[in-house]
Amino acid sequence: MKSESEKSKSKKKGRNKTKKSWREKLEDSKDLPKVVEISEKMRKKWGEGTVVIPAPKEVDEIMKKVPEGKLITINQIREKLAKKHNATIGCPITTGIFAWIAAHAAEEEAKEGKKDITPYWRTLKAGGVINEKYPGGIEAQIKLLEKEGHDIVKKGKKYVVKDFEKFLIEV
Repeated sequence: MKSESEKSKSKKKGRNKTKKSWREKLEDSKDLPKVVEISEKMRKKWGEGTVVIPAPKEVDEIMKKVPEGKLITINQIREKLAKKHNATIGCPITTGIFAWIAAHAAEEEAKEGKKDITPYWRTLKAGGVINEKYPGGIEAQIKLLEKEGHDIVKKGKKYVVKDFEKFLIEV
């Protein structure tokens, strides 16, 4: 049981707030998307030009359009976002985070019985690597991908969709 002073400290630190659902996080665009100059600090890594920081919903919309049996990579999503916003690149950090949020929001909906959810398991990392941070981890995604006809192979510590390039959608 917390003492009154502990409760007071928790409230001050904001721990007493209700936690946002994954869907609420997906809907919260925080003034995004926005296109900004690539900072001097990031130029070595990303090159010259502009970067689009997408809205979470934009990433989800792209993921939603991947049909059964097909795949997309985070890099393809970034490419699609960059084209849409006339930017040099799509931000790798926020795109990855928003794909992760979209995956968890879809799983939230599935737990409520919704059938038409974002097929997040069809979104892979570069090189066809399965994202271990998606709901249910590697095992759950392997089942879903195999159910759609994909073969999964282990490469070192990672799991990869065999011949994934053959199944990628056009960007």
